[in-house]
Amino acid sequence: MRRALAGLTTRGRSFVAAGATAILCAFVLGERDLLRAGVLVLALPLICTWVVSRTRYRLACARRLDPPRLPVGHESRAELRLENVSRLPSGVLMVEDRVPFALGGRPRFVIDRIEPRGSRELGYRIRSDVRGRFRVGPLTVRLADPFGMVELVRSFSLTDTLTVTPAIVPLPSGRLAGAWAGGGDSVARTVSTAGEDDIAPREYRHGDDLRRVHWRSTARRGELMVRREEQHWQSRGALFLDTRGLAHHGEGPGATFEQAVSATASVGVHLGRTGMALRLVTDAGERLAPSADYAGEFEGLLLDALAVARPGDGAALDAGLAALVGGTGRDGDGLVVAV
Repeated sequence: MRRALAGLTTRGRSFVAAGATAILCAFVLGERDLLRAGVLVLALPLICTWVVSRTRYRLACARRLDPPRLPVGHESRAELRLENVSRLPSGVLMVEDRVPFALGGRPRFVIDRIEPRGSRELGYRIRSDVRGRFRVGPLTVRLADPFGMVELVRSFSLTDTLTVTPAIVPLPSGRLAGAWAGGGDSVARTVSTAGEDDIAPREYRHGDDLRRVHWRSTARRGELMVRREEQHWQSRGALFLDTRGLAHHGEGPGATFEQAVSATASVGVHLGRTGMALRLVTDAGERLAPSADYAGEFEGLLLDALAVARPGDGAALDAGLAALVGGTGRDGDGLVVAV
């Protein structure tokens, strides 16, 4: 009850003050009619407070972001589902979803009532022109009486994360030359162009495709021989992003740092979709190791990392260059893209 009294609106507090004043004046002036009017005015907000505080219906909330990850300047749709899981109908509900300032204003909805076991679906669009990872929610429900005397606020704990990634510029398609992509791709091309007679065959194994039988070796060895499968090679590369604040100038979307992050994301997505194993290195020595799924998993990890990239206070590239050289492995990176 004490919490409900703290939720009195301006109208409710005005009624309480007017009722108390009328009762006091009625005692001073000896006016019984004024006393009745004062009691009525004072009782109205108190009764509304008691009714709202006694509400026992329960609400459940679910939220879905479509999509949960998007480039800057694009829109995502938030879909809300509010369900009344109690046996009593709800009153008037004022619903507000907490959204960061960068995503726009907070959406507000007014729901007349929700029947028992019923639900309502709401939706709104959010957009951001800056990169980052933003928390959407929690949902806040305001319970109010029909006269607007009292208002109680209840919040859900459910939140969702919206990731706004750098702008990606489509790059022209085309395969890198073997010398650029590293030794692996060059060796693969050498094997594939050597000719079938130069490929060392092996003995036939149960389950081998008969179309791979190497008849010349079979006649020479006197037993069934098949061609070896072409060995698959994985080209490797590294993305080096200079995040030093002294290396960039400007603020906002037009800053050189934002352009560098966008270029890194565009090159990384383009090369990753061609099958190249990439890793991300910064001047601070932080790096994102290659993932097993180069077409999908690494792309998502790269965009998530670049979404929260910020200019640093460092002045040297020593840590980044050490990470770039020290993590290359035995064969090294075939391609290094520095931004």
